[in-house]
Amino acid sequence: MNSDTSVIADIPEGFEPHFRKSPLTDPWEPLYSKRTDSAVIMGLRLAKAHTNARGLIHGGLIAALSDNAMGYSCAHVMGWTSSLVTVSLAVDFIGTAEIGQWLAVETEVIKTGSTICFAQSLVKADDVVIARANGTFRVVPKRE
Repeated sequence: MNSDTSVIADIPEGFEPHFRKSPLTDPWEPLYSKRTDSAVIMGLRLAKAHTNARGLIHGGLIAALSDNAMGYSCAHVMGWTSSLVTVSLAVDFIGTAEIGQWLAVETEVIKTGSTICFAQSLVKADDVVIARANGTFRVVPKRE
């Protein structure tokens, strides 16, 4: 088995390379996502680039991925007809994670409307909750 196959085999079932790239998240690649009927779950295998000086997952990574997963989940539930921008984001850190663990951001869309969307997520490292996040997103017209 070559190294590419072992990396793919190490990704939980249903996850595929993430469908959207961003200059912010490019250094964190490879990122993965899985679409359900009601959410976009984001995930990645934690590596050194995701850590702080103590070798633990960085809170900024958790916040950014939670923001992304909640925004994508709102857009997904709304049929990708609008764009969303973050109005507020709150993250509670209740645990930590280390290099090698699988990090997943599992989102629940609470309410969508014509101007606003509310979502919450649980951030898990190897299925253990390490953070929770809440986000409010403004619905804006898509750019052509």
